[in-house]
Amino acid sequence: MSTSADPIRRESDTDADAARQAPESLLLAARRTLEMIAVGASLADILTNLCAAIDAQSPDIISTILLADSDGRQLRPVAGPRVPRGWAEAITPLTVGPDIGSCGTAAYLKERVIISDIASDPRWSGAPPSQSRDVAMSYGLRAAWSEPLISKDNELLGTFAMYYSSPRTPSNRDLRLIDDAAQIALIAIEGQRSQTALRTALRELESSEREARGIVDAIPQTIVVLSPDGAAVYANRSVLAYTGLTMDDVTAADFRTRMFHPEDVARLGDQRREGLARGVPFELEQRARRHDGQYRWFLVQYNPVRGEQERTLRWYATGTDIDDRKRAEERMRNENLALREDIDRSSMFEEIVGSSPALQRVLAQVAKVANTDSTVLILGETGTGKELVARAIHKRSRRSSRAFIRVNCPAIPASLIASELFGHEKGAFTGALQRRLGRFEAADGGTIFLDEIGELPPETQIALLRVLQEREIERLGSSHPITVDVRVVAATNRDLETAVERGGFRQDLFYRLNVFPIRIPPLRERVDDIPVLAQYLIERYAKQAGKSMRTIRKQTLELLQAYDWPGNVRELQNVIERAVILCEGETFAVDESWLKGKPSHAPISTGRQVTTLAEGERALISAALAQSRGRISGRSGAAAKLGIPRQTLESKIKALHIDTLAFRGNP
Repeated sequence: MSTSADPIRRESDTDADAARQAPESLLLAARRTLEMIAVGASLADILTNLCAAIDAQSPDIISTILLADSDGRQLRPVAGPRVPRGWAEAITPLTVGPDIGSCGTAAYLKERVIISDIASDPRWSGAPPSQSRDVAMSYGLRAAWSEPLISKDNELLGTFAMYYSSPRTPSNRDLRLIDDAAQIALIAIEGQRSQTALRTALRELESSEREARGIVDAIPQTIVVLSPDGAAVYANRSVLAYTGLTMDDVTAADFRTRMFHPEDVARLGDQRREGLARGVPFELEQRARRHDGQYRWFLVQYNPVRGEQERTLRWYATGTDIDDRKRAEERMRNENLALREDIDRSSMFEEIVGSSPALQRVLAQVAKVANTDSTVLILGETGTGKELVARAIHKRSRRSSRAFIRVNCPAIPASLIASELFGHEKGAFTGALQRRLGRFEAADGGTIFLDEIGELPPETQIALLRVLQEREIERLGSSHPITVDVRVVAATNRDLETAVERGGFRQDLFYRLNVFPIRIPPLRERVDDIPVLAQYLIERYAKQAGKSMRTIRKQTLELLQAYDWPGNVRELQNVIERAVILCEGETFAVDESWLKGKPSHAPISTGRQVTTLAEGERALISAALAQSRGRISGRSGAAAKLGIPRQTLESKIKALHIDTLAFRGNP
């Protein structure tokens, strides 16, 4: 038992050793093939080395590789160290077709052909006499296995064949060997073809680029030539002149970050890579840095230059300056935004109705300052029409065709006011999901109206001071200053001088804002305008209500003129709107109970009551001036003691002809 079993075990061990060693040898052959490709060895040497490695797997193997002509109709042997010389000459060339041996048939069918016995297999019947089965057998060939070499594009590149000197059917190991060998041969052939094509393309490219660069340099547009992966390899003279960079700078790895705005490089990175990968023309809008550090918008159009087999050899990136168009589009968006915000404000225009001397003085000031770019500070009580005066300044200015942006400062939370005014970048704070332009950018070229500016928080006052001084803003989350051309008109119903003394408002900001102050008189100082205003408002609201109001009761008009109007024109507007709704018939009247308890003087027909009121005001003001030793503003001033704005007190002092100097010497 043991004696008879020993040869069997030795034979099994030998087969196992062969099975283990064969893959290792083939792996070495694959590595050697890749090394030869890398160092630029000829294809014939590479394939001969591969066949030698295959032949080394067994003394019975005769391997060969045939390459197809460019038209794929014939094959020619290029490697086969063990192939009989006469047979190699006989099959040079070998026609591709059905039943022409193993290689011709495999190439024709583009599938593996196994001929276990050349003597009897019918697939040798179509071969010419010089390649007949008798000729093949005369050279000691009896079995032939062929594998077609097909590219990824289904192109026939050649065949790999293994001959044996006796009839033979392949085992599983043989089939794996054929597969592996064919794959290595395919890698070698395609690698060599790629190298050849690349060298040819580069030679053509070098020749054509010399001519192209001369043409490109003469083009006034900025043009950058890119490699297939998007790296800059050349830039024309226009690029170098615009950027101030050298050709070494252009070909450096950081060229894009030096030429384009960092925000655009990050924003468009993925889009640019996808466009290059697709290999079709595309375009991007991005800001390019000029030699003086300023950025301008460019439309960059990427166009590929292709070689053989549609392979991308170069990209031409052509830049067109679109900065004026981009700024015009942005202004249009900003102005549209302003227009939407302005739709419901047409009802405010009644506030300018009137012809009283107090109102005429205001309009004269508006006419003088409107055509300048000076900062204006509008002072007045709530409801006097400060916004209307601001709009009148804008409409009479050179900026009237641009945006008028209104900001109601107290209506915006303190935590958001800076973002609202100056904008923010994506991610600047929690909830900042995208970039947002601020109101100053929206008003670029136009006017921004900062209503109730006395309510600004201290940190925003500092930022606003910088805008007034430098004409630059910075979005939250950005360190890049943005130049803005904006006229500032501010308004307040507070006594800013008192706020400065109390530390609630920055003194330097007050001086910057107080370039041209305009005081809007309260309605009680425009008694003569009340009949005209009332008539205008009655007609307006009657038309809206579908009514016809032809007359106004005399008592009603006297009542309106006698009332103190703490809410000024806005309160008058609300009273008349309510009365129009309730009135029956064509005569306008107001319920006297609406205005009782607050009148500060009687109807104008009863002059004695007006005199009494004036005397009462004179007494109160004189007492306050005596206590403050003639000082009007400040914490201890008469205005603070009376609880009224400084401007209102000054107006009353002037109207009552009170001499403040008489109180300065009092103890």
